[in-house]
Amino acid sequence: MTQRSRNLLLLAPAGAWFLVMLVIPLTVVLIFSFGERGAAGGYVPAFTLDQYANLPARWAAFKNTLILAPAGTLASLLIAYPLAYYLAVRADPRWKTVLLVLVIVPFWTSILIRSYAWIFLLGGRGIPALLAAIGIEDVRLINTPFAVLIGIVYGYLPLMVFPIFVNLDRLDKRLLEASSDLGASPWRTFLQVTLPMSLPGIATGCLLVFILLMGEFLIPAILGGGKVFFVGNALVDLFLQSRNWAFGSAVAATLVILMLVTVTAYMRLIRRLGAQREDVALM
Repeated sequence: MTQRSRNLLLLAPAGAWFLVMLVIPLTVVLIFSFGERGAAGGYVPAFTLDQYANLPARWAAFKNTLILAPAGTLASLLIAYPLAYYLAVRADPRWKTVLLVLVIVPFWTSILIRSYAWIFLLGGRGIPALLAAIGIEDVRLINTPFAVLIGIVYGYLPLMVFPIFVNLDRLDKRLLEASSDLGASPWRTFLQVTLPMSLPGIATGCLLVFILLMGEFLIPAILGGGKVFFVGNALVDLFLQSRNWAFGSAVAATLVILMLVTVTAYMRLIRRLGAQREDVALM
């Protein structure tokens, strides 16, 4: 058996899974998006662009997704990076494993249960009641974009922490010592050594969180209370409630295209920053 045959054999299971679970379903969705809704719902074969022309009817869902998904990713990054930095660089090795387990602990409970817990915390008897007790009244948190953002950060924070932690944990500490020996301040060492070296972890964490958030359904449904819709909520409504499979497929296809464009632009930016970092290192 040649090397090429062995490579094909190794790739065959993943390739078959990719074909059956991704390529074929996306192809079906794309075909359905050019069809029409039947009289009793479902799909009727046709070739029309009417479904795409009707996309502005779901503009609110796209707007919420395109605002809160990047905002949630950025908020998760701002919170996760200091935590990952502390765990990788500053934490006592004896406690590092314990602290990492504490980061994982929320995943031991269903996201559904954790989201329902936030309903109480953000509801009238939770944080707003505490604020009212100190004189800050008429504060509404539940069923708002802020509540959805809080749920997003809480739910997806570990997915941002671990890629950054792994990257920082592999950082050669001698580089930090050399920077300090050359007279660089801690802040300058962070900006010129630590942060550039951690870019791969940041890129991975942001991609993990952003891609999942673009299709998020549960958190907006629970903490948004039907007032903050994501595209995922719109798809559930179109496929299961109104049974408009053609329009739902057009919405899904548009979402996939938006994700591909965004992720491609993001990866090009990361590659450019990485190339600039290597150029600076060679100077």
